[in-house]
Amino acid sequence: MAPDVLILDERFNGPPGSGNGGYSAGRLAAFVDGPAEVTLRLPPPLGRELQVVRDGDEVRLVDDDALVAVALPAIVDVEVPAAVSLEQARAAAERFPWYEGHPYPTCFVCGPARPPGDGLHIYAGPVEGTEVGGAPLHAAPWTPSADLAGEDGVVDDVFVWCALDCPGSTPVFALPGVGSELVLGRLAVDVRAPVRAGEPHLVQGWAIGRDGRKLYAGSALFTADGEPLAVAASTWIVLRRPVGG
Repeated sequence: MAPDVLILDERFNGPPGSGNGGYSAGRLAAFVDGPAEVTLRLPPPLGRELQVVRDGDEVRLVDDDALVAVALPAIVDVEVPAAVSLEQARAAAERFPWYEGHPYPTCFVCGPARPPGDGLHIYAGPVEGTEVGGAPLHAAPWTPSADLAGEDGVVDDVFVWCALDCPGSTPVFALPGVGSELVLGRLAVDVRAPVRAGEPHLVQGWAIGRDGRKLYAGSALFTADGEPLAVAASTWIVLRRPVGG
């Protein structure tokens, strides 16, 4: 049987020239039943055919002979802090640390250089008076647009993966002594209830810990009333160059 083919559209970039981590992981996770964990081995290439290879429960994304990513079924077991209010999330978004000097300003999820109507524009900033895992809890509001959903108004899971990606990066970036660019290494997501376009939601992220250049974070997507709809655990890799370097 020929392998499935997956093409990551150039619109959905993270760093310039490569796929946004949440989008790329979410596309591969669609080949796994239920909650999944995706490990990114290489920057996901955009705009060309990639092969999806199944081996039991494991699903691999391959670019010629290069392994790009691996997906597996997962149990996403993270302790989720209670949701902040939508008003707190809006105030936190005003403190997003990368409105200026963003390492990837055209990122599909959190890039401030994306034009209006394109990208998710999720800008998670610190919530005043909070601390989880050695850094402030970060939060942002998000109202998914209709183009992210099917005819039933339910947002495609891949965009839920996107929304849970970048809000995990800002709290771990705030940990003492980080100060360098981060890239997503692993993302595990459990979408627990439908996410509906046109309705206000909030996303929040928090630090869990660190091990050398590996930083661990959690993130969650809530309704405006604080009902959790999806939860994620992520691993971020600290690059050896400072932001803007």
